Amino acid sequence: MSMKPMRKAAAVVLAAALGLTALSGCVAGSDSGSSTGDSSAGGTVNIGIKYDQPGLGMKDGSSFKGFDVDVANYVAKQLGYDKVNFVETPSAQRETMIQSGQVSMIFATYSITDERKQKVSFAGPYFVAGQDLLVQNSNTDITGPDSLNGKKLCSVTGSTSAKKIQDTYASKVDLQEYDTYSKCVAALSAGTIDAVTTDDIILAGFASQPQYKGKLKVVGKPFTTEKYGVGIKKGDTALATKINTAIQKMIDDGAWEKALKDNVPEFSYNKQTNPPKPTEGA
Repeated sequence: MSMKPMRKAAAVVLAAALGLTALSGCVAGSDSGSSTGDSSAGGTVNIGIKYDQPGLGMKDGSSFKGFDVDVANYVAKQLGYDKVNFVETPSAQRETMIQSGQVSMIFATYSITDERKQKVSFAGPYFVAGQDLLVQNSNTDITGPDSLNGKKLCSVTGSTSAKKIQDTYASKVDLQEYDTYSKCVAALSAGTIDAVTTDDIILAGFASQPQYKGKLKVVGKPFTTEKYGVGIKKGDTALATKINTAIQKMIDDGAWEKALKDNVPEFSYNKQTNPPKPTEGA
């Protein structure tokens, strides 16, 4: 056999080998830029929060602050994540964003209810709040939920707060809904509505903002118990157990108390219900 055919055959074999190597390299590297969200290997986790709740979840430029933010960061670190990517989760979209996988966990004043448990699971609670009312400082007519008949009451779309008042305390209340609490509070300050309802810790955060200080007040008569849970994909009991362990550690080592004092210093939380025992979903 001449040298030419031998060289040609060798070239074909070498080209085929290089082609397989290149193809193999493309397959191996195809996922190199994606984030699996696997805490065992570090990585980034998407966590849902509110962007407009003073003292709880606030976006300030490119940074985030608040009690929910501090708890979320603590839990994520305990679970082994290197970085948290905070995603805005309005009340009406929370279940959808968990179900679709846009976020892995939600820390957004997310009250644990039987109705919500049909769609998602919960860890926690990490705080127990109580529903209350925010009114103008000069208001003397509204003293509690049973004094709201004929009044304009605002809450956010997807929240259970306003409906609870209508069903239980004041069937003739005029419900107004916006997509964020900040819009409700702005309308209250402007006098276009009479009261805002949600949890006491949320209302206290708004009342303490510089533009509202001295103008708005919390009525101070909470009439429900709201257990703030961590929303996760339905049925993920293993994750719920890990989150509960992290929350309990945060309570035990004093970081939970510090986070409250740092973010809502003037708020007197209910010490009979707080700190809670995180057992939901475990």
